[in-house]
Amino acid sequence: MEIYKDLSNPTFKEFEQLLNGQLSKVNIEEGKIIEGKINKITEKFVFLFVEGLKSEPVLDINELKSMGLQDKIKIGEKISVLLEKIEDKNGEVLVSALKAHKIKGWDKLVKAYENNEPIMGKITSKCKGGCIVEHIETGSLMFLPGSQISDKPLKDISHLMNEPQKFALIKLDKVRGNACVSRREILSSFKKEDKAKIVSKYKVGDIIKGAEVKGFSNFGCFFNVKGEIDVLVHLQELSYSRVDHPDQVLEIGQKSDLKVISVDNEKLQVGCSIKQLSKDPFEHIDNYELNKIYKAKIMKLTDFGAFCELEPGLTTLLHSSELSWTKKNASAKKMFKLHQEINVIIQEIDKEKRRVAVSYRLTHENPYETFLKKFPIDTICDSEVINKNEYALFVKIEDVDVEAFLHCNDLTFLNNGEEELGKYKKGDKIKVKVLEIKPSEQKIRVGHRQTQKDPFDFFNDKEINQTITVKVIATDNKGLTVRPEGGCEMDFHIKKSDIAINSADARPSRWTGGEKLDVAIKDLQFDKRKVSLSIKLLEEIEKKEALEKYGSEGSGKNLPFSSLSEDLKKKEEDKE
Repeated sequence: MEIYKDLSNPTFKEFEQLLNGQLSKVNIEEGKIIEGKINKITEKFVFLFVEGLKSEPVLDINELKSMGLQDKIKIGEKISVLLEKIEDKNGEVLVSALKAHKIKGWDKLVKAYENNEPIMGKITSKCKGGCIVEHIETGSLMFLPGSQISDKPLKDISHLMNEPQKFALIKLDKVRGNACVSRREILSSFKKEDKAKIVSKYKVGDIIKGAEVKGFSNFGCFFNVKGEIDVLVHLQELSYSRVDHPDQVLEIGQKSDLKVISVDNEKLQVGCSIKQLSKDPFEHIDNYELNKIYKAKIMKLTDFGAFCELEPGLTTLLHSSELSWTKKNASAKKMFKLHQEINVIIQEIDKEKRRVAVSYRLTHENPYETFLKKFPIDTICDSEVINKNEYALFVKIEDVDVEAFLHCNDLTFLNNGEEELGKYKKGDKIKVKVLEIKPSEQKIRVGHRQTQKDPFDFFNDKEINQTITVKVIATDNKGLTVRPEGGCEMDFHIKKSDIAINSADARPSRWTGGEKLDVAIKDLQFDKRKVSLSIKLLEEIEKKEALEKYGSEGSGKNLPFSSLSEDLKKKEEDKE
């Protein structure tokens, strides 16, 4: 302790120089990997000497054993550790050999990724979407996607488990510390040079003989050529006909000649065609005429129609709207079978769009035109109810395969049309009159009431203010329901306000039903089939006639009008 009393002491100055010189040589920073020498070993711990630290870092022996470093647990051996803290709250140095090992391994992976170098690893286990690969040199774990295991589908990879092999680093996430590797890329790299030589032998226009069908996809068919390369024939290049999937025209193992139509030296791909080996059938489309019948073979059935073949390679569309004259929702799947031959008429030929439209129904006579010839307008005939909805009946007339439309308003002259509609059911016989036929629109309208005498004809010789006799059918608070005498079966309503001139007499309860009385026609419209009847109007007419006929007050005493005498008196006063 004497050396600290006098700072100018030569001994102290010598110690200061030695201490400063030693500290200047060692650069100690937290978060760095440093080397430590084992200078003491106990049952549970290993003590390290690190130059520049004021105390000895301690490592757990189990940590070193788990890392496979049992052989290095010897006095004097050097071990790399990560300096986490120079001094914790207890004044001790915190280090980790495992973290140092992982960081060194990650650095090696980053370097290999940046230099595009393969690494050695082994598949240790399977996981969702792929496998886990362990880096042999550092023990770092990496993800191997299932699509990157091999260049061809593998059902079993047990022969690859725990086998040291090369992998290519394809993705590194430095933030999360994740690595993704590929075995497929290593396998492909060996074949790439050989494949490039094979692809370079092909040129556009070359004919490949006897290529074998290897597999199908939704976009085309793969052929194997001489066991050295696979080529693609796109769906559109299989046939001039419409093809939705290669299995419609080819089978696995089938051999076919191909024409090379594209060569991609960068992607090492060769595209081929089958249809270009034959002539385009659309080139002689001029041999076909519009509105002429031809034989066609059903090649495909769909929900919206069918695709037919006029000749090999020349496909046409038969739309569902051209299947039948009478069925609105005709189904080609129910009407035809695959490869069935049918007659069609060509409706349209579009050379620019390479499209041909045909019709099946045009090969048969339009039943609506047949109906028009057999049942002209105003023809009365028998029919049968085949269907109904909330406002109409659909009837079939004799053996003609068409439906006629019968609206509820054309069922009766008398009752409400919707009520009358409820009386009919499927299978009922009904007499109808043809009212309208539109063959182009496939419409036929018929009526039932037109087959009966129109009760409105009763008013043909009638006019406004004319008097008619009616019978009271029913009464209510709003007025009277009456029916004209003399053969008219129509009922009419007389409003309460039209019952009498005096409001006191305008009582519907004056009648109980069955009485006959005279009324005047207040309104008559033939075009609207409208008639208004009034008792009040008749009283006014008769009153006016009485005033014109009788000029004295007494002459009206016998008339059944309570106010007539007063009216006559007023008339005499006006004359004076």
